[in-house]
Amino acid sequence: MNFQIAAFKAAYGRSSQIPPSDLPEIVFSGRSNVGKSSLINKLLYRKSIARVSAKPGKTATINFFSLKEANFVDLPGYGYAQVSQAEKKRWAELVEGYFAQQRKIALVVQICDMRHTPSADDMTMIDFLYQNHYPFIIALTKKDKLKKTQQQLRMEALKEELGDYPEVVLCPCSSEKGDGIDEIRRIIEESI
Repeated sequence: MNFQIAAFKAAYGRSSQIPPSDLPEIVFSGRSNVGKSSLINKLLYRKSIARVSAKPGKTATINFFSLKEANFVDLPGYGYAQVSQAEKKRWAELVEGYFAQQRKIALVVQICDMRHTPSADDMTMIDFLYQNHYPFIIALTKKDKLKKTQQQLRMEALKEELGDYPEVVLCPCSSEKGDGIDEIRRIIEESI
């Protein structure tokens, strides 16, 4: 699979606007400011195909990126407190509406910050994916911000924190340094 040939396809602000799946979809989910756009950019060998914002909560649409074999789907980040209730409700409808459609979801890349215990919102999303039998992995971003010993301690803690999901694949990674990116690409290729 050629990750280098990718293009922005479309952005949708309402789930009713999203056309049916034409290709398998690799879905990226995570809270605001977890490094979702940076991870997508790194996977696609780009600097800014997915816009990286300094201000959390900026992605208010579902963004599609087309590759030859699949579409990458960037869901709006959740859990940002400084967004109005109306906007949070719209985001929830958008994401729920996306999952409620008959989509060709090949893999969900659930993104969590390796440095921290998964938030309540992270756990809600992980449980939703698990209960609905979506194929998913957890990409643990910002690995480069931890020393080796801290990484090991966090991996042990995460196995406990995610104890209800023992089969889930954890992929520590760094969009900054490139650690773990090839492994995530390999999993995406296998899922397609």
